[in-house]
Amino acid sequence: MKRFYITVNGTTYDVLVEEVAADAAAAPAPETPAKPAQPAPAAKAAGSVIIKAPMQGNIIKINVKPGDAVKKGDVLCVLEAMKMENDICAPQDGTVASVDVAKGASVATDAIIMSLK
Repeated sequence: MKRFYITVNGTTYDVLVEEVAADAAAAPAPETPAKPAQPAPAAKAAGSVIIKAPMQGNIIKINVKPGDAVKKGDVLCVLEAMKMENDICAPQDGTVASVDVAKGASVATDAIIMSLK
């Protein structure tokens, strides 16, 4: 897998691309049975309070950095989904332990965005 950052119309996307051999695309699949898919390892966040993406979208703004003190309700970042900007707020008072996404990153539902202590 190769990781690329692609910018389209000013929006940056984080993309993973699997490289296949040119002749592999035209060749039939092998007759060996497929192995069951292994679940992806769970990401480890630095803090005890995990903040996850409520929906799929793009991170368009990050308002905090690790070490910042936050109060319940503070806007931590902004997630754009379906042309709507959604504020991701602190669920409680605390200190930002980690920011696990970058501005412009595409996130899936329940992806870890950041964590608080």
